[in-house]
This record gives sequence, structure tokens and C-alpha cells, in this order.
Amino acid sequence: MTDASAPPPPGAANLDYRVAHLADHLAAGPLGELGVRLELRGDAVLLTGTVPSTQCRDEIVHMAREELAGHPVHCDILVAGTSSPDHGEDLT
Repeated sequence: MTDASAPPPPGAANLDYRVAHLADHLAAGPLGELGVRLELRGDAVLLTGTVPSTQCRDEIVHMAREELAGHPVHCDILVAGTSSPDHGEDLT
């Protein structure tokens, strides 16, 4: 009888550790970013969530690519609209 479950890819435990380390670094670092999630998708990492600025998003992606060098990093981080409204709200 054969085992239907595939063995984890080589270095998967190491990638798990690196992803957890990056998540801790994002939360405790100067960005204090708790709104970003990191998900393992095979050998790749997907970043999702919402951040306040494009600069914040770019810094997170840069940090992820440095920390997870050798693994594809995909970014699906949204930038929250923080501009003031261009017209008043009509209340009736």
C-alpha cells in the first residue's frame, strides 16, 4: 500500500520559520504592521492585507523579498484610501 500524502518540499520547515520571523519583524518593527498576512502557497509566499500608504506597502514587499530570498513573493496588499472626501455628505 502506498502513502497518498506527498512529503513536504525540501526546506519547508525552514521556510515556515522564515515566514514566522518576517511576520514578527513586521509587527514589532518600525512599521508596526499587523494588517498584513503571510500565507505559504507551496514554495511561494503570498502577502495580503491593507496598509495606509504605498510607501508602507513597498517597504513590506522589500523586507519580504530580502527575508525570503530564493522563494517567490507575491503581493496582494491593498492601500487604504486616506484622502479627505471631495464633497460633503447630504443628510436628509
